[in-house]
Amino acid sequence: MENTITVRKNSSSRNVRMLTMTAVLSAIAFVLAFFEFPVPLSPSFARMDLSDLPALIGSFAYGPGAGVTIELIKNALQLPTTATGGIGELANFLMGGAFVAIAGFIYKFHKTKRTACIACLIASVGMGVTAAVVNYFILLPAFEAFMPLDQLIASFSEMIPFIKTKLDVVLFNAFPFNLLKGLAISAVTMVLYKRLTPVLKGRQ
Repeated sequence: MENTITVRKNSSSRNVRMLTMTAVLSAIAFVLAFFEFPVPLSPSFARMDLSDLPALIGSFAYGPGAGVTIELIKNALQLPTTATGGIGELANFLMGGAFVAIAGFIYKFHKTKRTACIACLIASVGMGVTAAVVNYFILLPAFEAFMPLDQLIASFSEMIPFIKTKLDVVLFNAFPFNLLKGLAISAVTMVLYKRLTPVLKGRQ
């Protein structure tokens, strides 16, 4: 009986910590979204941030569901000040959600450093593919409301001359950029995750 009560208390404590840390990581992700950087070989309106970093850490610590939840909360918090009618937030959620879901799903079956590296590599490719699809069908059409498609493509071709079509934008800008972004976030996560484990898991 005492063992059962102890198990329940431990389970409850873990759940409370997971919920608390998910909220904290969501808040950090929201703040990081405001620190944007220019994207190399891209027009000035193309920006990047590191807001997927807390979501990837959460996905490793608590599973892919937690990572996706962090992405959802981060983007929901941005909706009141959106300049894209929610389109940008939807796209960001789809790309970031795919990234952390893939990584967390692979890592949860075998929690080793090697598996984490493989998970991050596959997830980065997945993020690039998702970004290509999202840009082609959602983001670029949405930008056409503010800028004609030909002018939009021309803004990319100024940086990369062989970009001539919307598909070129996706293949030679959206995909490689998000692949590299995923790898960069993965590298930072690999450095930070083990150091953060005592806080995330409540270990001394």
